[in-house]
Amino acid sequence: MRFDKSTRAYERWLRRHLTLLDKDLDLKHQRMAQGIFPFFRATFYRWAEIWPALCPDLAAAPTVLAVGDLHVENFGTWRDADGRLVWGVNDFDEAYPLPYTNDLLRLASSAQLASAQLAISLKDACAAILAGYTAALECGGEPFVLEERHAWLREAATSDLRDPQAFWSKLGGLQTLSRGVPKIARKALARMLPERNLDFDIVHRSAGMGSLGRQRLVAVANWRGGKVAREAKALAPSACVFATGGRGTAIYYADIIARAVRVPDPFVRVCDRWIVRRLAPHCTRIELDALPRLRDEKRLLRAMGFETANIHIGTAKARKRIARDLAKREGNWLLSAAHTMTKAVQADWQAWGAR
Repeated sequence: MRFDKSTRAYERWLRRHLTLLDKDLDLKHQRMAQGIFPFFRATFYRWAEIWPALCPDLAAAPTVLAVGDLHVENFGTWRDADGRLVWGVNDFDEAYPLPYTNDLLRLASSAQLASAQLAISLKDACAAILAGYTAALECGGEPFVLEERHAWLREAATSDLRDPQAFWSKLGGLQTLSRGVPKIARKALARMLPERNLDFDIVHRSAGMGSLGRQRLVAVANWRGGKVAREAKALAPSACVFATGGRGTAIYYADIIARAVRVPDPFVRVCDRWIVRRLAPHCTRIELDALPRLRDEKRLLRAMGFETANIHIGTAKARKRIARDLAKREGNWLLSAAHTMTKAVQADWQAWGAR
C-alpha cells in the first residue's frame, strides 16, 4: 500500500475510536514533511504495517508486552511517591503484545534517523543498545532513580532548557477552553489535582508527533504559592490493531506500567479512554534538543537499551525466552535490520514530501 493511502486509512480508523482535531492533524502533516525524524515519530502505524514483512526473522522472536512506538525521544522524568527524580520510557500509547525485537529495532532506527541531534554511528548505537539490554536481562532489571546514582543522567535530565519559568510561561500562553471538554476528562483532571474543589482552567495543548491530532486537555491551577498542571490525553487501541486488520479495542497502557521493573509515577492514571498525568518542568518527555551539548551518546543509548529491558521483563517468563533467542542471533542482526528499516522510512518520507 502506498504511504499516503496508508495514512488516510489509518486516520479514518482512528476517527472511529476518538475525536481528531483537524487543525492539529494539519500541523502534524506539515511537521512530517519538515524532517525525517519527526516523520518517523509521527508514523508508527506505517512501521507496524511494514516491519514484519521487511524483517521476518525478527518478527518471529518471542512476544512481550512492548512499548511499540519506542524511539530516542520517548524517554523522560517524573517524581515518585518519595519525591525522587526517576528516568525512563515516557509514553505507552502504542503498547501491544509484539516480538521484543520491535522495540530494539525501532530504538536503533530512531538513533540513525535522529543523527542530526545524536553524534553516533548506527553501528555504535546498536552495540550500545544491545549492551544495555543484555545487561538488564542478566541482572533482572533496575529502575533509573536519579539520586545518589546516575549523576550523568541527572545532569542531562535537568538541563537549563527545562527551566521552570519557561515551562509555566509556555503553558500560560495556551488558549483556555470554555466548552467542548468531555465530562469524563474534566472529572479525571479534577480528581488528580492536589486538593478537592480547586479552581482550574482547562487549556488545549498541541504536543508530540504520533499523538498530534488527539485531544490533549491540561488543567492549570494556582495552588499554595505556585502553579500545578495535569494533562488528560485521549487514548485509542494501538496502531498495531489497524496494521493487522484486527478488531481489538484493548488499551495496554495501565498493564505495561504495572508489570515493568519501574518506580511508578503516582500521578499517572488511566481513566476510561484517557491517560491523565502531572505536567511539570521535570515531569515530562525529554527532547534531544534539551540535552546538554556535551554528553556521552553511547552511555545514553546503553541506558535506553537497559530501560527497554526493564519494560520487557514485566512479561511473565520473558527474560529467559529473550535470552535464549538473543543467544541464537549472530553477527550484526540489529544493525542490518535497522539499515533496512531506515531505508524504508526514507522512501516513505520522500513520497510524502513529493505529494
